[in-house]
This record gives sequence, structure tokens and C-alpha cells, in this order.
Amino acid sequence: MCAKQQMNYTLLCDFYELTMGNGYWKTGCADQICYFDVFFRNVPDGGGFAIAAGLEQVIRYIEALSFDEEDIVYLRSKGVFSGEFLEYLRTFRFTGDIWAMPEGTPIFPGEPILTVRAPAIEAQFIETFLLLSLNHQSLIATKSNRIVRAAAGRPVSEFGSRRAQGADGAVLGARASYIAGCAGTACTLADELYGAPAGGTMAHSWVQMFPDEYTAFKTYCELYPTSATLLVDTYNVLKSGVPNAIRAFQEVLLPKGITHCAIRLDSGDLTYLSRQARRMLDAAGLTECKIVASNALDEYIIRDLILQGAKIDSFGVGERLITSKSEPVFGGVYKLAAVEDSEGRIIPKIKISENPAKITNPHFKKVYRLFEKGTGKAFADLLTLHDETVDETQPLELFDPDATWKRQTFTGFTAKELLVPIFQGGRLVYQVPPITAVRAYCAAQIDLLWDEVKRFENPHNYYVDLSQALWDVKQSLLKGRK
Repeated sequence: MCAKQQMNYTLLCDFYELTMGNGYWKTGCADQICYFDVFFRNVPDGGGFAIAAGLEQVIRYIEALSFDEEDIVYLRSKGVFSGEFLEYLRTFRFTGDIWAMPEGTPIFPGEPILTVRAPAIEAQFIETFLLLSLNHQSLIATKSNRIVRAAAGRPVSEFGSRRAQGADGAVLGARASYIAGCAGTACTLADELYGAPAGGTMAHSWVQMFPDEYTAFKTYCELYPTSATLLVDTYNVLKSGVPNAIRAFQEVLLPKGITHCAIRLDSGDLTYLSRQARRMLDAAGLTECKIVASNALDEYIIRDLILQGAKIDSFGVGERLITSKSEPVFGGVYKLAAVEDSEGRIIPKIKISENPAKITNPHFKKVYRLFEKGTGKAFADLLTLHDETVDETQPLELFDPDATWKRQTFTGFTAKELLVPIFQGGRLVYQVPPITAVRAYCAAQIDLLWDEVKRFENPHNYYVDLSQALWDVKQSLLKGRK
């Protein structure tokens, strides 16, 4: 990441994190060791899986977490915090432990994607930023990957900055989209800060600024001969746009031996126009000229365009990607799972609800991903107690997610632990990978999922189950709270 000065996000928190912290301080609970899990309950758009993203921003936030004098003055002005608590905040730092799934990991409802072990005030205080970072980028990564998969190997570029919810929404959304498989972004700052490749074509205003369409195209080709993509729908795609683009390519690029060029369609019947444009370009000998399409696209429209035989080589996707317009909330939550007593013993905690989906999984946990030995494909995730290991030599029984009264037995598998150490004792122990490595990891991990899990409609319900020991703890707590 580029070394630019960043806003102090310390007070980007819900106010009750501070009032609870003050309460913990006054009641002697400040140093109570707590375990919190981040997890989510539903995959956006009814999909089969989501993608974890936003961890790097969590790391940078934790590293920079501190209260400056201006923060203390502001908090004192609220008139609700004790002087001792405000003095404590002057030297506040995160001193706990964090485990998380690496960015780009496919994730499923109900499993911890990040776990915090820290003194109560610290663990409570970081909730807001952790959730906003992981929720936002995981949402955009998940939506982006759906769009990328719909494009069936055709490059997808993120074009959404001007419709994003604020500057961070644009920049970090572009980052998440690149992790999830987009080829690049129109957002220049996302390239400078995070290395998501920026690129672009032209606006209609460029064409309108010149006396005629041909002059606009010819000038652009002269200025950018190796990256000329001409927007052909300012006036009339087939009567003027494509013919003028062909003329500019033939007169400016071909004499230089340049055959790689493109046109962009941004309106109209994209299937019909792309097929007609392809015929015209091929007839002119411009068989290497690509056709780019944009205009309020999403995974369903892209899928339909391809099924209809559209001759489109790549897509630019804006508002419906950068805002995840079809389902714009990820819904990750941060729940207490355990505390430690004075002797260091872990005491599990559970939240109970009339809604069974909101009953939490207690205790300090591990998450294992199970892979078939024969195919290498992932078939289940198993939540266990923190001190359990999975014996790969023994048969494993899991509840069927389509019929939770039924159990199935699995043999011949390997198990991989998903939560990795990020902070230990407040010290960063994780090497943050470059974004290109995260992107490659994401693609590789998605390839390990069965196609049935990756369907857009009615995907296969992936197994996420509890070990017998964790199940017993949960049932014991449920019975004890009745």
C-alpha cells in the first residue's frame, strides 16, 4: 500500500462501545479476557458462498489505534466518562490476539471468519471498525465474483466510483472487486494505494468536444495508439459510431502495425449491436478489435447476453457491483463467545433467541475445511473447540444441511485449519500478502468448491457443522438457560 497519510479512525465506532468501556472500567471488568467471533448469517443474493475481504484494513486500523488529545477533549465534553477512564485512553493500545481467515477465502454462514481474544474494553471497542471493514469488502468481493463468474472468462472491469457510497466505498470497493477476480478498475486511487490496475476509455463528452465523431476518434487514436478504445454510441452506433471507429483504426493504427484496439457499447440492445458491430469490424479486417460493453450490468444481464450470442469480449460494471445493488448489506455480526476466569479457564457464553438462526455458537473455536482426497474438492467446514484436532484417519459424521435430522458419514478426507494468527499480544505476526497474491489465492480456493455450490440459483447447501464436543457444550448451555 502507498505510504499516504490516513485519517485517524479511532473514533469511528458506535458511541456505546465507549460507554460500555467506561462501565467496564468503573466496575472492574476492564481486564476481563473475552473472546468475540465475527460471522455472518446469510449469503447475499441467495448464493452458495461469500468471500472474505477487508482484513488488511482491519490490520492497519489495529496498528494505528490510539486516542490523541483532540479525541480526549471531545470525549470529556460529552460529560459521561470518568476522568480515570479518559486518562486510561491516553495510552490505549490493542494488546490482544486476533485470528482470521485470509482474504479471498470462501466463507459460509455461521462460522467465525475472525476471532478476537483481548481485555474487555479492547475487544469491545474494535467491534464497529472490524464489522464495517469486513462487511463492506466481503459484500463487494462476493458480488464481484458472481459477476466475474457470469462473464465466463471474459474480463470484467469495475466502473463504479461515481455511484459508490462515498470515497472509501469507491476505493475499497475497487480493491475488493480486484481480489474477487475483476481484471481492473476505473478508480485511479485504488491502483495507487492498493495495486488494483486502473484503466479506462473515454466519455461521451470527449466525442462531443470535437467538430465531428471521426475527428474525436482519430485524435484519440493518435494520442493513445496502443490503448485505443472508442466509445461508439454517442450519436448512432451502426450508422456513424462503428464506421467512424473503423476509419480511425484503418487510417491511424494499421499503418503503424497496430491491430489491437477496441470499441465500447454503453447503451441500446447490446446483443444486437455487438453482433452487428462484430460483422462490420470483421468485414473491415479488424478481427482483433475487441468489443467492450457497459451500461447497468450485473451477473444476470451478463449471463443472458452471453446466452443470446452477444459478441462481447469484456464488460465494464459500475453501480450494481460497487453498491451490490441487489442486496447491499452483508450482515456480519460480532458476538461474545467466551470469557476467561481468574485462573485462565475458558468459560463459554451463548446468546439465545426466539429465532434459532440467531442462537450463537459458544466457546473459543477452530474452523477446519474438509477436502475429499480423490477430487481435492471442499465438501464441509467443521467448527471445533480450540483444543480439538480432526483425525483424518477416522470416519466423520456431519449433519446434512438439507435435512438436519440426518447425519452422513465421511471418510477419505484431509482437514485444513482456516483461522490463522494475525495479532499475538498486540503484535502483528501475519505477513500481509500483496493484492496479486490475494487475488490468485481467491481464485484457487473458489476452484476447490463444487460447481453445485457456485450456482446462482438454488445452490447446494454446503456443510457447516459442529464437532460433537462443541455440540455438547452448546446443548448444555441451551438447557441451562431454559
